Amino acid sequence: MFIPPMLLETAQAPFSDPQFIYEPKFDGHRAILSSIDGQTRIYTRHNNECSQQYPELLSVPFGEDMILDGEIVCIDPAGAVDFESIMTRFQARRTDSINRLMGQLPATYIVFDILFYQGQDLRSLSLMERKEVLAAAALPVNRHITMVPYIEGAGEALYADICSRSMEGIVCKRKDSRYVSRRSPSWQKVINWTYVDVWVTGFRKDEFGWLVSVEDGAGRLRPAGVIELGANQDHKRAFYGVAKPLVIGEDKNNVYLQPAIRAKVKTRNWTKAGLLRNPVFVDFAV
Repeated sequence: MFIPPMLLETAQAPFSDPQFIYEPKFDGHRAILSSIDGQTRIYTRHNNECSQQYPELLSVPFGEDMILDGEIVCIDPAGAVDFESIMTRFQARRTDSINRLMGQLPATYIVFDILFYQGQDLRSLSLMERKEVLAAAALPVNRHITMVPYIEGAGEALYADICSRSMEGIVCKRKDSRYVSRRSPSWQKVINWTYVDVWVTGFRKDEFGWLVSVEDGAGRLRPAGVIELGANQDHKRAFYGVAKPLVIGEDKNNVYLQPAIRAKVKTRNWTKAGLLRNPVFVDFAV
């Protein structure tokens, strides 16, 4: 049974409010876990079933019927959450690959809400009432299932701690919020962005995208990804107004530029291949 999840709005800065609780934001993928009549199923936020990718979660014995909301993550031996690892798990389809990855990259489901329990729809209850039900539920907490910690009121302190640990950010939730299957200001996220200066070294011919590079340790430029987000129409007009004299070549898909335009981007983190993860344009840099 799938319930569309409650989605987060974005807060521009961390804040502290006694009417809110604050949770660490884990860098995985959102999942609704349904255990009804002894059968466990797992769904993405878009109602795509992904049960087969996580056998270790399906084998957990849930003693009661329940529907949970949470995040599936991979935690490395150092205790850090690795987004690329959970994407590798999510994209696996062959049984032999899934079984091999289950041993190499075990998944953990971090639970932060309960939507249905013992035949009762809990979505009309307040968040704190649902948290009480979750704490008292027959939840099989083990190395594959765990509950997210939270604190009350002290969002700025938690955010500072999260940044010191290089984690993704925090989630801010109103204590009295009911569970609604849409984006709501009652739930907000504050992302721990990394800011990077880049050189724009090309652009796509078809769909929008600016190719960017960064300097390596020897002062040379190396490709660092593509900016697809953040630039408005004014930014694009300004860019294309000065780009033509900088063209040094092209191929079927891209036009390449002399590195003369600098930009500031924000990114979640770097991939293992040294690329910016989903960089967002902030402004042109001097």
